[in-house]
Amino acid sequence: MTTSDEVYNNPLIGRYASQEMSQRWSPLRKFRTWRRLWLTLAEAQAELGLVGDNGQPRITPAQLDELRAHLDDIDLARAAEHEKRLRHDVMAHIATLKEAAPGCGDILHLGATSCYVTDNADLILIRESLQHVCESLACVIDALAQFADRWKNEPTLGFTHFQPAQLTTVGKRATLWLYDFVRDLHELERRRDELPFRGAKGTTGTQASFLALFHGDHEKVKQLDQLVAQKNHFTRVVPVCGQTYSRKIDAEVLDSLGGVAQSAHKMGTDLRLLAHRQEIDEPFEAEQVGSSAMAYKRNPMRAERMCSIARFVMGLPAMAANTAATQWLERTLDDSAARRLYIPQAFLAADAVLRIALNLLTQKNGPDHCGLIVNQAVIAHSVREYLPYIATENLMMAAVQAGEDRQVVHEVVRRHSHAVTARVKAGEGSPTELFDRLQQEPVFRNVDFTAVLDPRQFIGRSPQQVEEFITDYVEPIRHRYRRVLGQVAELPV
Repeated sequence: MTTSDEVYNNPLIGRYASQEMSQRWSPLRKFRTWRRLWLTLAEAQAELGLVGDNGQPRITPAQLDELRAHLDDIDLARAAEHEKRLRHDVMAHIATLKEAAPGCGDILHLGATSCYVTDNADLILIRESLQHVCESLACVIDALAQFADRWKNEPTLGFTHFQPAQLTTVGKRATLWLYDFVRDLHELERRRDELPFRGAKGTTGTQASFLALFHGDHEKVKQLDQLVAQKNHFTRVVPVCGQTYSRKIDAEVLDSLGGVAQSAHKMGTDLRLLAHRQEIDEPFEAEQVGSSAMAYKRNPMRAERMCSIARFVMGLPAMAANTAATQWLERTLDDSAARRLYIPQAFLAADAVLRIALNLLTQKNGPDHCGLIVNQAVIAHSVREYLPYIATENLMMAAVQAGEDRQVVHEVVRRHSHAVTARVKAGEGSPTELFDRLQQEPVFRNVDFTAVLDPRQFIGRSPQQVEEFITDYVEPIRHRYRRVLGQVAELPV
């Protein structure tokens, strides 16, 4: 007999994603949702007075009670037997439910097509998963905002083209990651709030079967569509569809998850670069091994893993886009197998990415550290090393204000800074030589060089920008998600 360890185990479930997200996309949860959808359809039809050809109620209270009693007791093995015989998963589960609740057999799936349960169940799970991702992302935003606020005054070397540029602060740099995540959250919330229900549309979306059931009563068919949506807590239904809801909806949802992955990958990449410079370390546990060969290594494995899974998420929207683009007329079944893969895995992977991001920001590192470790001495050394170059812009401005021609001043700075850089690269000099050279130039004769040695003069409004961003953008998020904030994420296996 084959054991679970002898077959492939999806690492998203076995290693990375949360148990909550994994259970949400489980077969048992899906099929239980199908049964609830059959119940809500029957309830709605009964409430709208569906009658048979004899004028008697088509659905009785006793049948609804029997159906309610069998929402969760699904015999998956029996359903698998039926599917092997029928080659149709929905019909297999109808047969299984009829065996469990024989008195309900003639009220199941009345007027419905398979997509009534498959598509509507997907939308229910997508909406729940979007809410889950929103809450996780809000926790990441909250933790990252705390980090930004703590380090808003710490000068650090900024980079453009990964070349030393002007100073910023450690906290201000974190707001760049924050802003991306905030934008992602707004997009996810929009997708969640605007997500429609497929409703009761019939085989090709014309509602012809329901119109026949209600003996040509168009108004009741319209009410049925709205009522099944309301019973499943949706405020919107798709206005028109074929057999399936538009697969553009899936593509839009995956695009929003891909956006989260982009932001996490950007932050993870930046952290890996900063780890190389030894300016910021990610959490590192007491017995953690960085390398099986090089015992001294302290690799940024969390950020690397986050980038790796994020890259997987970013690749999935293309498949959803291809599916949306290649649907034939009212539908084709070539969407089914692909959607079974990329919709659950997009959410599982996005969940994993955010778990790692939260772990990076909340993992305890002894009594004095929580989350990312800022190595202030290393950062200060780097600032001192490049301050002579950084100060040149302020020196230029001071010289111009003293009456010198800007272009002449610029050329003087360019010529000397490149000459000093060449000497440094040859191992023959130090960046501090630049100050000595410039002080000897006539264009700087009226400039006070001692006034430009404080790094805080070069961080602009960085501290204020951090404070303003948190007040204007993060605090409203904290208010909306106050119930779930403060989570600490343990790193998965």
